[in-house]
Amino acid sequence: MPDEQKPQYLDEMLAPSALNISASDIQIGSKFLRTIFIVTYPRYLNANWFSPIINMDRVFDIAIFVHPQDTARILKKLRDKLGRLQAQDIEEQAAGKVRNPVLETAINDIEELRDQLQQGTDRFFELGVYITIYGNSADELNEIENKIKGILEAQLVYSKQATFRMKEAFSSTLPLGNDKLEVHTALNTEPISSIFPFVSYDLTMDKGLLYGINTHNNSLVLFDRFSLENANMVIFGKSGGGKSYAVKLEVLRSLMFGIQVFIIDPENEYKFLADTVGGTNVKISIASQNHINPFDLPKPMPGETPSDVLRSHILNITGLLRLMLGQLTPEEEAMLDEGVTQTYAIKDITYNSDFSNAEPPVLSDLQSVLQGMTGTDSLVIRLKKYTEGTFSGFLNNPTNVVLDNQLVVFSIRDMEEELRPVAMYLVLNHIWTRIRAELRQRLMVVDEAWWLMKSAAGGDFLLNVAKRARKYFLGLTTISQDIPDFLSSPYGKPIITNSSLQMLLKQSPASIDLVQQTFALTDSEKFYLLESQVGHGLFFAGSNHVGLRIIASYQEDQVITSDPRQILEIQEAKKQLAENK
Repeated sequence: MPDEQKPQYLDEMLAPSALNISASDIQIGSKFLRTIFIVTYPRYLNANWFSPIINMDRVFDIAIFVHPQDTARILKKLRDKLGRLQAQDIEEQAAGKVRNPVLETAINDIEELRDQLQQGTDRFFELGVYITIYGNSADELNEIENKIKGILEAQLVYSKQATFRMKEAFSSTLPLGNDKLEVHTALNTEPISSIFPFVSYDLTMDKGLLYGINTHNNSLVLFDRFSLENANMVIFGKSGGGKSYAVKLEVLRSLMFGIQVFIIDPENEYKFLADTVGGTNVKISIASQNHINPFDLPKPMPGETPSDVLRSHILNITGLLRLMLGQLTPEEEAMLDEGVTQTYAIKDITYNSDFSNAEPPVLSDLQSVLQGMTGTDSLVIRLKKYTEGTFSGFLNNPTNVVLDNQLVVFSIRDMEEELRPVAMYLVLNHIWTRIRAELRQRLMVVDEAWWLMKSAAGGDFLLNVAKRARKYFLGLTTISQDIPDFLSSPYGKPIITNSSLQMLLKQSPASIDLVQQTFALTDSEKFYLLESQVGHGLFFAGSNHVGLRIIASYQEDQVITSDPRQILEIQEAKKQLAENK
């Protein structure tokens, strides 16, 4: 194709099929757009007064035109204006009228501005601010326009529609630098500077962890999750989107601040991290030598009575047993509650006793108690699988797992699939018991939490931890790639609600609509999550949210990477290094 034909060909390819221009909006295909402009400003403008508009969760374009004016010409106009105002003031005084504050303020402002212009410390400009909003209907345009006008009018800034001039207004907000609307307000440097810089929500604090780079303005996302009303976080993303990488990076940096971290690891992804930093890796499986006794009791906190601790822990154990034994009738639940209480009693652990040094019972003790009760045959048969049957080595032993290390990883990869929710509940309950016994800054990471959310007992326990974590200086991190299953649980949305931090990484088309609805994302944020690269996403902290790019140093990357190819390269390099030695 000849070069002289290419521009025309590109115009035809890029231009819409048709435009419908009316007095109040323009329709391009199925989209409607409307341009409004700012027409009146108050006497004083606060810094960043335009920030609420820029950070609205809507799709719009903003054009700001600043036209410098000739200082000599402006000085002449100001001198003429000042002469008229002073003459008016003299006439009013001669007529015996009371002083006019509006007139006096205008005279003082002009005098001050003339001095600044004459001294070269100020400049004069013509300012035009145009906002083009987009929607799927004229009603949606009206809604967005009213919201923008409400924000502006609250600051005594007033706007109008570019009625009958929509074509020129739309052209003015295109990235072409053409001010075809030419609706200007004369302002000097100071009030104009209040509209700059273009701001986005900034998540940089004086203390905290580096989560990544703000993709809006390239600032650091430096944040202390414990500074919010709660320190809980949820992380959602498709497989391979960078969830585990982000969590391991946060864990590695949290360890440097002395924060203790517990991790429930379904895929053995955190073992290398634990080995590298000297953490403890606990393997939980049927054949493992590591055991956790669900009947272990926490020590009472200051202000708590032994009775409160025992009642709370019996509820937790009952939830675990519901998960193990399946559906229970109301009668069976009552008998199970009575059986657990009697099981503790045979070890002299009662609501009125001091059990701080008592040896806790084990699961076979509960079986013995239930066998002595009437109507518990079904419970005993189902329980035997965990005390005498295939799963007997899993739960029916005293605890030999120590939680004193700064990083403790519980690996359940080798646990049978049907027992994974039970294992996750057991580990969570054991960690929670330790957390309640000693107040310390901690993180608890639950990877692939949808496994636990499959059951009502597991979801209820995780929600209970999310609600109570703040009281014990704990930050709960809940991770899931199966978002529909997580949110279909009645406990999924409450867990998100009780998490002040949310991180959304690359999403799949199958779940993006549900994610958009749950987190009230705009269409542009929705497509950003669909098309984002690995390690890119959205970071929500309270009412603020920014685009996030997760970055790690070379040394950190070598420790936390989950890329199989990179792991093989690291292993090969270590092998060669060992051979050379």
